[in-house]
Amino acid sequence: MPALPLIHVVLPARKRDAARPPLLVLLHGVGSNERDLMGLAPELDQRFLIVSARAPINLGASSYAWFHVQFTAGGPVIDPGEADSSRIRLLQFLAGLPDAYDADAQRLYLMGFSQGCIMSMSAALTSPRLFAGVAAMSGRILPEVRPRTAPRAQLLGLPVLWVHGTNDEILPLSYSRAARRRLEELAVDLDYREYKMGHAVSPASFADVKAWLTARLDDPRDWRKANTT
Repeated sequence: MPALPLIHVVLPARKRDAARPPLLVLLHGVGSNERDLMGLAPELDQRFLIVSARAPINLGASSYAWFHVQFTAGGPVIDPGEADSSRIRLLQFLAGLPDAYDADAQRLYLMGFSQGCIMSMSAALTSPRLFAGVAAMSGRILPEVRPRTAPRAQLLGLPVLWVHGTNDEILPLSYSRAARRRLEELAVDLDYREYKMGHAVSPASFADVKAWLTARLDDPRDWRKANTT
């Protein structure tokens, strides 16, 4: 089996509900690394096999990014080529994970924060049927992803939880509200929530993410089978 294209750390499933565990992949924000969100892993549903991936671009000591970004008065300015290269590399990584860890390919979830949220949505909007659901935290949808987005019929019913802080100083709330409008147009199964917090994961937002992920595992329905278009 070929090596997976992203460095990562793994927390095995601590409880079993099937022969192959569901898979939850954590994607960190710019300037962080694969150890960051893994600190939250012990609090997540114990049925998950949890993988936290390191972004491919090295910014310095223990600091990585999915793409370079400059925060300007007019908003974030990104390197779109890097963003798309990372999206493709991420999808290759995700496609190989179930076989690599004997996990359930039909129960593959993403949980991303900030730039990790951006990458989660870029992957899900372009290859939706790879995923059982996405927990998107404090990010945005890149306009560069629009021409690569899957047809609406393929996105119909994709479970997405979107959480964002009303006082976010890095990616203002307007980005999430624009994402909500876009996701509503695409007819995903959207649960959208706002919190009194900055660019962070608060106890309240994380509690909702945990509950949402557990609820998805407890629901035997597969949105892809319901949507056979």
